[in-house]
Amino acid sequence: MTFKQFFPIPLFIAVQAVTLVLLDLQPNPVIPHLWTWISFQAWAMYFLAGCTLKGGAKVFLGYLGGALASAAIIELIGLIGQWIPQLAGTPAKAIAVFAVVIAVISAERVPMFNFVPAWFIGAGVYFGVMNLEKGATHVSTTTHLMVSCAVGLVYGVVTVLIRGKYEAWLKAKSAQAVIAGE
Repeated sequence: MTFKQFFPIPLFIAVQAVTLVLLDLQPNPVIPHLWTWISFQAWAMYFLAGCTLKGGAKVFLGYLGGALASAAIIELIGLIGQWIPQLAGTPAKAIAVFAVVIAVISAERVPMFNFVPAWFIGAGVYFGVMNLEKGATHVSTTTHLMVSCAVGLVYGVVTVLIRGKYEAWLKAKSAQAVIAGE
């Protein structure tokens, strides 16, 4: 494929990126609870998961699992600190992380939940939001995370679909040129 033939691909992806940004116009976003920075991550995770609908579902479930794992860690930290005040703070955090990470890594044995990188990205985003957003709750954070993840995955599917159709069209066009003797 020549660069001239390739160039429509980055052009199309750039247009997609612009439309994603425009969906989050403030103060009235087109899609409520959308944070495009999470969508861009999920879009990339779709590619890392193999560019398939099944891979996309694994990313979505991984982000959800990461959110639930993070909420469990946050709640366990508080419970451990209440039950055993001497362990409040960092020791409680270490115990909670230890317990939850065992469950998260065990998900590797369950086929639709075995894309563990998505769990870690989802968890990282969740902790970041909970620590940086004033007034963030488990419900609001999970809602933003999952809506934004879903939007990013749709963009990933569209990217792969359109690129695949374009490349197939180029291949068919090239085959026709060979047959025609050009």
